[in-house]
Amino acid sequence: MAELRPSGAPGPTAPPAPGPSAPPAFASLFPPGLHAIYGECRRLYPDQPNPLQVTAIVKYWLGGPDPLDYVSMYRNMGSPSANIPEHWHYISFGLSDLYGDSRVHEFTGTEGPSGFGFELTFRLKRETGESAPPTWPAELMQGLARYVFQSENTFCSGDHVSWHSPLDNSESRIQHMLLTEDPQMQPVQTPFGVVTFLQIVGVCTEELHSAQQWNGQGILELLRTVPVAGGPWLITDMRRGETIFEIDPHLQERVDKGIETDGSNLSGVSAKCAWDDLSRPPEDDEDSRSICIGTQPRRLSGKDTEQIRETLRRGLEINSKPVLPPINSQRQNGLTHDRASSRKDSLESDSSTAIIPHELIRTRQLESVHLKFNQESGALIPLCLRGRLLHGRHFTYKSITGDMAITFVSTGVEGAFATEEHPYAAHGPWLQVRSLLPPLFPCPFWWHPLLPY
Repeated sequence: MAELRPSGAPGPTAPPAPGPSAPPAFASLFPPGLHAIYGECRRLYPDQPNPLQVTAIVKYWLGGPDPLDYVSMYRNMGSPSANIPEHWHYISFGLSDLYGDSRVHEFTGTEGPSGFGFELTFRLKRETGESAPPTWPAELMQGLARYVFQSENTFCSGDHVSWHSPLDNSESRIQHMLLTEDPQMQPVQTPFGVVTFLQIVGVCTEELHSAQQWNGQGILELLRTVPVAGGPWLITDMRRGETIFEIDPHLQERVDKGIETDGSNLSGVSAKCAWDDLSRPPEDDEDSRSICIGTQPRRLSGKDTEQIRETLRRGLEINSKPVLPPINSQRQNGLTHDRASSRKDSLESDSSTAIIPHELIRTRQLESVHLKFNQESGALIPLCLRGRLLHGRHFTYKSITGDMAITFVSTGVEGAFATEEHPYAAHGPWLQVRSLLPPLFPCPFWWHPLLPY
């Protein structure tokens, strides 16, 4: 539960927000991380020292449900000459380390990220006659923050979020989100590390699909060229009734050309999926072939988890050489600039290393496999083929209901344990399917896109 009040209003949960020129005695009592972010806000909005603020009544570190301590809401006048309309600017406080005393985030030093390393922002077009900012964006930001805290996945510029519902619970076509750098907020060096600002951009379903099939950054650039769809500062207009492709049909041609030339930089998704080994049934419950057919699926080992994680990381680097690290590689800190090394990534299981010792799992070659996806996951198969494999890359489905994973690899990917001779190979619950594209997979495997997982 949250309440709305000016940030300067006194109260037990939100002391007045000082600016950079606050008296030293008061500033010393103010959380240093919070004070550093307020300083950046005051730089941008010197005439709004006490903006309206949505604040969590019971803080997350006291057992409350909302990870963000505060969401400040500013009135931005825009720039009519640059096609930037007046809008409301929302800024979160809580994904970064505000306090430095480990009540929420582990302190890892001043050189790395503070907390998760970022805060969220959102720019909403101001409606005519609107005197106060709507508060629903604060709850939207809390929802994204809950996902980050619960999964410990961080966001990056170009990422997309499939929301499948109007962001403001209306009948709007704006039902999904892309993320980009905030065009005005500068990175802040706090006593607990660096904080960057990622802006939420509302998009239509067709624009989300294009971002998946091509890349988020490309769609963001197209949105910037269409004033009513975001313009230079990517301001969300919940009343927008047309996609950028309906506004300017030539933009679809640019997307198609981009997919053909660049492929997709979406290297994996969390999905409802499963796979079965059809080569032969398991001999008993302890046989590793029972991982998909038995009632208790096995979990990924820590090293398998790290390899899949590296698969996803490397796939996001558009110009990087497609390489899967060897299974026996040492743990790498691939996200040291994005988050603290102590945090787990999306494909890590708390108990995975205790389930199966990595050294005791052998890689198995399979004659045939049965792949199962729900409808949304199955709809990404063309993206996997056209946007990834045809460009010599890889694509991973990671089950959201367990530790199972399916990675499609092309002949250009190094380090894969699925080979041209044995195109289907499993290491514990991780299946790799080697593609011989073009023209087709070597067969046989089957997939069901409509299973009701």
